[in-house]
Amino acid sequence: MTWDDLDARLAAVPGTVSAYVGRPGTAPTWVHAEHATHYAASTMKVAVLAALYRAADAGRLDLDTPVPVHNDFPSARPDAPRYQLTPHYDNDDAVWHRLDRTAPLRWLAERMIVRSSNLATNIVLGHVGVPAVAEVWAAVGARHSVTGRGIEDFAAREAGITNLVTAADLAALFGALALGAAHPGGPATPASCAAMIDVLCRQEFREDLPAGLPAGVRIAHKNGWVRGVRHGAGLVLPDDAPPYVIVVCATTDLADGGPSGDDTDDDACRLLADVSAQVWAARHRLDPAR
Repeated sequence: MTWDDLDARLAAVPGTVSAYVGRPGTAPTWVHAEHATHYAASTMKVAVLAALYRAADAGRLDLDTPVPVHNDFPSARPDAPRYQLTPHYDNDDAVWHRLDRTAPLRWLAERMIVRSSNLATNIVLGHVGVPAVAEVWAAVGARHSVTGRGIEDFAAREAGITNLVTAADLAALFGALALGAAHPGGPATPASCAAMIDVLCRQEFREDLPAGLPAGVRIAHKNGWVRGVRHGAGLVLPDDAPPYVIVVCATTDLADGGPSGDDTDDDACRLLADVSAQVWAARHRLDPAR
């Protein structure tokens, strides 16, 4: 299958599908509607993760300090009441089991990624702040992505305060983590970038991009899903080729958005897995497009 074939396939999907493929630090090999904005779903958690590690690098917080695990948050809409999350909409009982106790920020950040915990996300976001996440997007050169509120902040959503991503901006974030792990100047120190990649490699929901890879191939990735949305963004680390970034964002009626994330046979997951498999097959030929 050629890149033109993939373009045709994505263009035929009802809704909007965006994609970005390329080596970190180079021009992309292939893009498709890469600047179209999508509701971020849980992909915004990668920017929150980076903001946390940046704050730790700057000495503003200690990742190993225990913090309260609570379910009470201020809305991003200033005149709105505080709100709570719904346990059955979350994917991680482990964080809820610590409610009204404490947990280290490092552990909460890991649960935010590996089990996509919404409760952990809002707690971490409360410690770093929305402006710090905006600084992450700016630091990696993102053009359109916005993290304006926490999870389930419905009052803010009704006021138009939302979380948006593009395939190009997610690719910039993952590419910056890859480059920053080897050199200063990334979104965090090299050690912090390497630590974040390790966390992202432990992500447990693997029904989309990872499903298109051979068993055992490392991928540092984060996906996100709600009804009508299925996104996957990651850094693939082959043993026999240089790393590459792959992002597919699908806002389409193919995505049923099951709350548990385990709908392994839905059409949107298969679409992302198929694109991932095609890119894997071309991993030795991912030169910048001309």
